[in-house]
Amino acid sequence: MGIIAWIILGLAAGIIAKVLLPGRDPGGFIGTTLIGVAGAFIGGWISARWLDHPITKSFYDGATWVAAVGGSLVLLIVYRILFGNSRD
Repeated sequence: MGIIAWIILGLAAGIIAKVLLPGRDPGGFIGTTLIGVAGAFIGGWISARWLDHPITKSFYDGATWVAAVGGSLVLLIVYRILFGNSRD
């Protein structure tokens, strides 16, 4: 995948993760995109490392999207554990 595909995947994964886990998080367009892109990398790494299912480099592969959204959810949960009360 090219850099534009990673950005689109990251933005979509970040938005989906924020919809599934609503609340106050680092926000905005750029924050959501960064969480999604980082989540895609983390989700792909978790999938390849512990689930023994390497992620393909295809933009339209369902496992890639599930891993990206899952990684984004992990990042949001970690953020809330570490900094949950600081935004009140």
